[in-house]
Amino acid sequence: MKKILVLLTVLVSSFSLNNTQAQITIGANINIGSQPVWGPVGYDYAENYYMPDIDVYYNVPRRQYTYLNGNQWVTVSSLPARYRSYDLYKGYKVVINEKNPYKNAAMYRTKYAGFKGKGGQVVIRNSNEQKYFQNKNHPEHSKWKGSNGNGNSKGNGNNGNGKKGKGKG
Repeated sequence: MKKILVLLTVLVSSFSLNNTQAQITIGANINIGSQPVWGPVGYDYAENYYMPDIDVYYNVPRRQYTYLNGNQWVTVSSLPARYRSYDLYKGYKVVINEKNPYKNAAMYRTKYAGFKGKGGQVVIRNSNEQKYFQNKNHPEHSKWKGSNGNGNSKGNGNNGNGKKGKGKG
């Protein structure tokens, strides 16, 4: 009987540990609230965006752009003057969940060449999905209802009943 009790305890402990690890992994893979409002909808997690129009990468967690300057990749907090006329809201963005995607730039240039000049992507700012309201820069952020009801939590509150954003840009 003791052996069965010990075995059950080990199994229950193992199951609880696996559930805890799964919850931590899932929670770590959501960054909707930290994605820029010019980012594309449809991604609960985005590490980087690639913008084929200007051959620039944007790292979401660090909020930094990486672009080729001569023969060297440069990482900065804002786009350089040569891209000043580029409209982040209208240009196409490809989500790449890989560290340092610019190290595979030739492959990404080839793979996503067909997206140059392509628009029509819905951006977070214009989404009517309530889960995007958690982004503090979303025009409907004041309507976000987090898991604790005060708009300050990290719950996604995805009921899809929000109004379409009318942000400025």
